[in-house]
Amino acid sequence: MPVEFLGIGGTHDGSETHARTGGVFDKEYTLRLARAHEDFGWDRVLFAYGSGSPDPAQAAAYVATKLDKLQILLAHRPNVSYPTFAAKTFATLDQISDGRLTVHFITGGNDHEQQREGDYLSKDERYGRTREAIQIIKKAWTSDEPFSFEGQYYRFADYVSDVKPVQQPRPGVSFGGSSPAAYAAGGAEADIYCLWGEPLDRTAEQIASVKAAALAAGRTDVPRIQVAFRPIIAPTEELAWEKAHATVGAIKDRTKGGRPLTRRHKLTEPENTGSQRLLEIAANGERFDRALWTPTAAATGGAGNSNALVGTPETVAQALLDYYDLGVEILSARGYDMLGDTIDFGRYVIPIVREEVAKRDVARAAIAARGPRDDALTIDG
Repeated sequence: MPVEFLGIGGTHDGSETHARTGGVFDKEYTLRLARAHEDFGWDRVLFAYGSGSPDPAQAAAYVATKLDKLQILLAHRPNVSYPTFAAKTFATLDQISDGRLTVHFITGGNDHEQQREGDYLSKDERYGRTREAIQIIKKAWTSDEPFSFEGQYYRFADYVSDVKPVQQPRPGVSFGGSSPAAYAAGGAEADIYCLWGEPLDRTAEQIASVKAAALAAGRTDVPRIQVAFRPIIAPTEELAWEKAHATVGAIKDRTKGGRPLTRRHKLTEPENTGSQRLLEIAANGERFDRALWTPTAAATGGAGNSNALVGTPETVAQALLDYYDLGVEILSARGYDMLGDTIDFGRYVIPIVREEVAKRDVARAAIAARGPRDDALTIDG
């Protein structure tokens, strides 16, 4: 089973531990960070979405024209553009990138953040709208004949797009969420299902829920699973834990007085199920499994990808392999010093994981080659 690595397509050098030093869209830094991912073995980067952030589609197009191999995961909220328009935007970006685009659909877990751009639907309604939007966009990518649509959230007649994606039959669709409504929508429509890093047993439960939702939707396949972490690595375990505690200290300094790190996420009482789960896990303990550490999530109010993996490159790589062995095919990682951590993770962690995955693939191939008759002879003999 192949393994892929997803990084972050940041547009400035700020993070939870420190404020940015330049503008919110620093073209030089954006390209430098993306190039570091391409040079150090990553497969793709995510261009995230926020109501006040730079347009991720244009930032992604800028990077795509400068780099040749790095793939793009573009975050999109269906409330910000009509699906027929969005489908053209994505197809054009797939053309610009020579077929390197995957689209990550964000339903939105914070009512206030959604309302900043005029979206007043409830959370469950948003999941229904996202599902309709994905269905329309898929058809717009693939249909050569005009089609009409009449659903609960969208209605149009006789649409056909003249611009088609390079990828055939279409680009990939990515989706995330940890609620039953999310599993139902993503299980039905997604090619990739994204989870935040949780303990192994809880991740296994979520994977089972996604697979069950896919089967309930009548699919014969299931989405590939992606899990996201914040790696904190150093040459020794002692140094890694010193770095981890310094990281949390820096986050707490920035959130004194209850000040949130971003306008998108409160420090307490998050509305989305994923963040609630992270805070619940943090309340039950700081360390889980081989290297999972929860204080980074607790310090940010469970904001997004916030649970850390702490240790030497070997420790963190083995922790990632534990998730791979659960069936996780895409490993997402983002450091607090985005550029430096991208280089270190790519230089020291990714090669270990890829080497171990290759060994597992060889072993599986050998078992498959033996066949059932050889197994039977072994047992009988």
